[in-house]
Amino acid sequence: MDYLWSALIGYLLGSISCGLLLVKWICGIDIRDYGSHNIGATNVFRTVGARMASFVLLGDLLKGVLALYLVNHFVSGELPVLLVCAVAAIAGHSFSWMCGFKGGKGVATGLGILLYFMPEVAVFSLTIWLATVFVTRYVSLGSILAAIAAPLSAWYLGYDWRLVVFVSLCAIMVVARHYQNILRLKNGTESKIRQGHLKK
Repeated sequence: MDYLWSALIGYLLGSISCGLLLVKWICGIDIRDYGSHNIGATNVFRTVGARMASFVLLGDLLKGVLALYLVNHFVSGELPVLLVCAVAAIAGHSFSWMCGFKGGKGVATGLGILLYFMPEVAVFSLTIWLATVFVTRYVSLGSILAAIAAPLSAWYLGYDWRLVVFVSLCAIMVVARHYQNILRLKNGTESKIRQGHLKK
């Protein structure tokens, strides 16, 4: 029963589409109609600017943390149960019922989960992401490199093997969901990050 509750809490919280809800409430538009049509913070940044993107990023990050916190305090603190919650939260973000079982690529929610389980790994991956985006202006490349760095640093720092396996599978998923971005990077057609100026 603990696993069922864990999965339910993780999926329901992960399914909350911060990009869809916040942009619609504050800017009066459906973010899926603009740019890459993605609900994530990158498309929000390109469409309506940095302030709204920061709210979306924070919301997507915190929902992973909140799901784990609730399961840990009200269901079970055992690692396998928490990992089920983490997987469900990422699945919820990527396949949200609010978006017709579509969604984002799971990077921000994954970062929140990393912060909960392995804060040092989260900081290291975030540093990789920031440095890559600052130098290249490619958010997708930063996300891919940060995802690859996470399991390597988790293994190096000696975390529980189950956490290393979990973050490795997450990294594979993130890279796989960036397949089209990888093709555009290879072809030189990937868009660099630029702040949007669309207003209500």
